[in-house]
Amino acid sequence: MRADLDLLANAARDAGALALTYFRRDPERWMKEGNSVVTEADIAVDDFLRDRLMTARPDHGWISEESEDDAARLGCARVFVVDPIDGTKAFVDGRPDWTVSLAIAEAGRPVAAALFAPVHDELFLASAGAGASLNGAPVAPSSHEGLQGALIAGSKNVLSDTFLAATGINRARFIPSLAYRLALVGDGRIDGAAARPDAYDWDLAAADLIVHEAGGLMTDIDGRQIRYNEKRLRHPALVAAAAGVHEALRQRIASSVRHR
Repeated sequence: MRADLDLLANAARDAGALALTYFRRDPERWMKEGNSVVTEADIAVDDFLRDRLMTARPDHGWISEESEDDAARLGCARVFVVDPIDGTKAFVDGRPDWTVSLAIAEAGRPVAAALFAPVHDELFLASAGAGASLNGAPVAPSSHEGLQGALIAGSKNVLSDTFLAATGINRARFIPSLAYRLALVGDGRIDGAAARPDAYDWDLAAADLIVHEAGGLMTDIDGRQIRYNEKRLRHPALVAAAAGVHEALRQRIASSVRHR
């Protein structure tokens, strides 16, 4: 597992360095299916990571936002789950909150993860059963209990003003990289985070392991653990939070989503 973590960590840092060569330099961009933006940086980083990681582990499957899905991954015992640039809109706008998100999944769950925020020079690492770290130091979620006063990150259509008033939570600043938003639960900078339905494996896998190994919880709104490398790569609405916040937040988000 140490070798896997070293592989992901080094690849994430090098991929981040490559992405920075395009950052705030007006990279070529276009719109793809789903009306989301992609840039030449996304493609260059994806190509770099596929070459680096698949050369090192040729028996692994491959799931990436910027690669065509290959059903052969379903027959692989282990798969790489990759988002070359998570938060591309922030990247295009010159804002700092974007990440390189890398994970290895086995039997439906992430077992090694690296999440690198190049502009902040923050590298989160996690491996199954071995904890999570930020720049080499162990991390842990907050000790907050309950919703009153909890600092929660999420989009405005999830955390509406009505929802905030009814629960007593505080809205954290918007964090465009979903992976980074979730990982900040792991190191206690926020107490919880919510995500709308239809996030993909690559948005979630690395952050999922970081949150759990740090000591937090991350589930869908029905309380189920998220499974990766399934036929369908999209997921329902979900919640990540410190242990003392998760269940109350999950129930309120579930109620809010179902009554829309």
